[in-house]
This record gives sequence, structure tokens and C-alpha cells, in this order.
Amino acid sequence: MNTIKIIQELEQNNNVFKAMLLNCSEEEYLWKPSQNKWSLLEIVCHLVDEEIEDFRARVHSVLENPESTLPPFDPVSRVIERKYLEKDYNAKVETLLNERKKSIQGLQQLKDPKWDNSYQHPKLGAMSAKLFLSNWLAHDYLHMRQILNLKFEYLKYHSGEDLKYAGDW
Repeated sequence: MNTIKIIQELEQNNNVFKAMLLNCSEEEYLWKPSQNKWSLLEIVCHLVDEEIEDFRARVHSVLENPESTLPPFDPVSRVIERKYLEKDYNAKVETLLNERKKSIQGLQQLKDPKWDNSYQHPKLGAMSAKLFLSNWLAHDYLHMRQILNLKFEYLKYHSGEDLKYAGDW
């Protein structure tokens, strides 16, 4: 897939996130199927951090200065450190949608980007700007699946109905 198509998909995913995440009740966005799983609020906070501090930052860093060391990023520890469960869900959803718009604008404004520029990761080897861009899109898809699964589990738990008629999950 070429970079233009990936950027278009990232842009379209903003509408998907909007449809999946807006208009959730507090009960729904705080609900977890188990303690070791994330709630919708935690997922949204994670997506905001990834948008700003991981994918957007890394793509631009590798495009502009591939020799510079990438800043460390530990998404799991941030759930506790940044107190995700204390955040305002609707404000975080809006932040996610707005930050994605900024990301897309930044990507669309690039002049002759060098997608083959690579950062030499000490353990993973060469990591190109295109690799980070592609993984950004893959990350969207992984969390869309996670959100859908969480919504399915929420419906199953709270409806008390047998959902087998809908088909195999």
C-alpha cells in the first residue's frame, strides 16, 4: 500500500473512531470485562498519547532527522502514571479527533517526504518512516477491533441475552 493511501485511511479512521466512541454513557465507557482489560476511557487516552507522542512524533522524527534517538515511550505505564480513569471521556474523544486532524494536515503538507529514511533501532534494526506510518494505521485497526470487542462484551453482559443468533464472534 502506498503512503498516500495509508494517509487517506488514517483520515477516514477519524470518522470511524467518532462513530464508535461518541455518545457512550459513563457506565459504558468505564466498564471493563475484567480488571486486566482496558475500558473505553483508557483506550481513548492511550490513542491520544499514541497519536501525539508515538506515531506522529516518530514519523516526523525519522523523516526529518533519522539519526536522532527516538524518545522512550511506554504505553502501559502511562495508564497509571497519567491517571487515565480520572480523565473526562468526552473531552478525550474530542482531543483524539482533533489531534488526528492535525496529524493528517501535517502529513498532507509534507513536501517530497523521504519515506525510506530509517532510524537504526538498537534491537529492531532499520525502521523506516514508512514502517512507522504503516504501523500507525495497523495500530488504528487493532484498537478498532479492541473497541468493537469491548462493545460486544458490554452488550452481552448488560443485555443478559443470548447473542448467538447474531452469528459467531
